[in-house]
Amino acid sequence: MRIAVLRESATGENRVALVPENVVRLLKGEGGHEVRVEQQAGQAAGFSDEAYRAAGAAVASAQEVVLGATVVALVGPPSVEQADLLPPGSFLVGLLAPHRQRPLFERLAGRGVNALAMERVPRITRAQPMDALSSQATLAGYKAILLGASALSRILPMMTTAAGTLAPARAFVIGAGVAGLQAIATARRLGAVVSAFDVRPAVKEQVQSLGATFVQASAIAAEGAGGYARELAEEDQAQVLEAVGRHVREVDLVVTTAAVPGRPAPRLLTADMVRSMRPGSVIVDLAAEAGGNCELTRAGETVREGGVVIIGATNLPSSVPFHASQMYGRNVLALLLALFREGQFADKDEIAMAMLVVHQGKVLL
Repeated sequence: MRIAVLRESATGENRVALVPENVVRLLKGEGGHEVRVEQQAGQAAGFSDEAYRAAGAAVASAQEVVLGATVVALVGPPSVEQADLLPPGSFLVGLLAPHRQRPLFERLAGRGVNALAMERVPRITRAQPMDALSSQATLAGYKAILLGASALSRILPMMTTAAGTLAPARAFVIGAGVAGLQAIATARRLGAVVSAFDVRPAVKEQVQSLGATFVQASAIAAEGAGGYARELAEEDQAQVLEAVGRHVREVDLVVTTAAVPGRPAPRLLTADMVRSMRPGSVIVDLAAEAGGNCELTRAGETVREGGVVIIGATNLPSSVPFHASQMYGRNVLALLLALFREGQFADKDEIAMAMLVVHQGKVLL
């Protein structure tokens, strides 16, 4: 089959959907497919057109690469112009933000284009190599700590010098999913004293195995389908706010990662909590795009409140595009090899049925 890779259209998006190593496997080791890549699609991620050509891909304009394509791979949703280029019957694969893209999906359905949302990879063992949310969240958690450390008024590790000993900074990670666990591990490697909170008691052992202290609100268990957190009842939310509010007064760096799929981010840090924090403290809010875990967060901006810096982090994986693209490309490759067998789409596969958001002229939301 013919696989097309388009250049990302969103401002600030530096990733690419497939990298040269994926092209090699598709062309030679995994079925002899044809791969076409739009000019400069991988340039921002460190993958030149020459590298794609050396791997065996054809490099051409967007109009040329999508011609006759079975699959069109992107990282994020296509622009309207890109959507109108996709051939009828083709399959668009990407992180398509399905809860915000109804007009786009209706446009694709009207043109007979199918779409698979990488966000909807089911959490089953066979689908783990396709889990793009986890691969990208890993990098977001790592980068969040680096952002926070660079904005902090103190260093993270304990340091003994001729001028005396400096105490280590205290980092607090809210939400111990993939991003949170990577944030914990990174903060620990950099020498911080780390604590973490999650509404799912089941993650306590994972937090402790990384050398962090687990902060728990009494008698709350909010694990939903697929291991994700579910939305809290009002009385549970009050207990969470009390536990978090009591703890943030004692820390220097807070990284928030709490999210409920398809819903606004839970509000876990109020303005009063921020004002109670030590001057010079930093909050990095990874839920900024979903409304923020902090009441004062502004997506894509850095704001200050009472001596506290609040970083509304967005699309952090794009800030490390080489490895983000490498990991995402492996996710897409695994998907293609599993769902497109001998050029035919396995529409009855449980993974395919979970991921389809547009199929045969219908929007499936």
